[in-house]
Amino acid sequence: MAATGVGAGDLATATFTGAKLGTAVLWAVVVGAALKFLLNEGIARWQLATGTTLLEGCGTHLGRWVHWGFVVYLLVWSFLVAMALMSACGVAAQAIAPIGGDLTTGKIVFGILHSLLAVGLVLVGGYKWFERVMSVCIGVMFVVVVMTAVALHPPWEEVLAGTLVPTVPELHGEGLGWTIALLGGVGGTVTVLCYGYWIREEGRIDAGALNVCRIDLGVGYAMTALFGMSMIIIGDRLGELDGRGAGLIVGVANTLENSFGGFGGPARLAFLVGAWGAFFSTLLGVWQSVPYLFADLWGMMFGSPDAAPRPAVDTKSLPYRAYLAGIAVLPIAGLILFDFQSAIKTYSIIGAFFIPMLAAALLVLNGNAAWVGAANRNSKLTTGLMVLTLLLFLFAGALGVAGALS
Repeated sequence: MAATGVGAGDLATATFTGAKLGTAVLWAVVVGAALKFLLNEGIARWQLATGTTLLEGCGTHLGRWVHWGFVVYLLVWSFLVAMALMSACGVAAQAIAPIGGDLTTGKIVFGILHSLLAVGLVLVGGYKWFERVMSVCIGVMFVVVVMTAVALHPPWEEVLAGTLVPTVPELHGEGLGWTIALLGGVGGTVTVLCYGYWIREEGRIDAGALNVCRIDLGVGYAMTALFGMSMIIIGDRLGELDGRGAGLIVGVANTLENSFGGFGGPARLAFLVGAWGAFFSTLLGVWQSVPYLFADLWGMMFGSPDAAPRPAVDTKSLPYRAYLAGIAVLPIAGLILFDFQSAIKTYSIIGAFFIPMLAAALLVLNGNAAWVGAANRNSKLTTGLMVLTLLLFLFAGALGVAGALS
């Protein structure tokens, strides 16, 4: 979850916010990660209590229109996010080992190669190889980025104050918007639904596994928070930066080269490798897990209505493999032909309100003791925090849409 949820956009947002607002907003990363933990715990609690995925629960209790609406949403989201991830991997790889003199061509070639590599890992290696590669990627990206932040010698008293004392710098009236964007950008969007399928792969099928899920979600989101905090510190120490998305991260690497003197070259390369680990782990996580969602939806919409409980998603099934092929191949055309900035704006708009919709669904589904059992029902504290999550991410979504349209 940590590796899949941290992409180029999250890194760029944290770095850019750090450059603008400094370490005073570190608390927002901690809060954002805590709220994503709350949502993912709710997903796990529903599935372990009922034996059904959240998508199945929404269709059963909220209406089959949820499935049809979400499959359209998923198709558009998948195309745009796949194109963005292929581009980010291509930019990072081109910065590490450039091919030719044309940056755009290098980005496209490397992006396609990363997509095909991910398909091979998913089809040949299965879940176990996927898990091992993700572990290596997150280890590399986590160690490199945290060590870079430490090596820049931030004022630790300011880091502690920014973590523990919620503050929103003014910045000509833009401080609140950047802080909310930072809070909302921690830990992924649609990919949080994939956690339910991963715990099935791990053999967790009943409520007795909930505490284990809470532990690994806690560890995962703690790493996500520390990673985001490190990027804020890096942005704060390096000052004003140019670029967007993966391009901004390459700009950070180039600035680091000038900041470390004789160690500048190795520092630049190490940071780029860490960023590449973040980008490729996200791409691999999406390639492996998002087809679960489509295959699950396909089974619910076109499978036997008498199949209860429904079987786990078969990764060798035609719907899973067809969607994997679609994610890996179709966005290549967009990478070559479409205006990338317009695609990112569209992605920002359609992705802005997913988390509020998820929070609303969990409030309804996990709030009904008849569906999840009294022991697994939302507590008053959980309900209050979920309502807060709904409101905060609605605000963050509105700001994201306004920013994309401006």
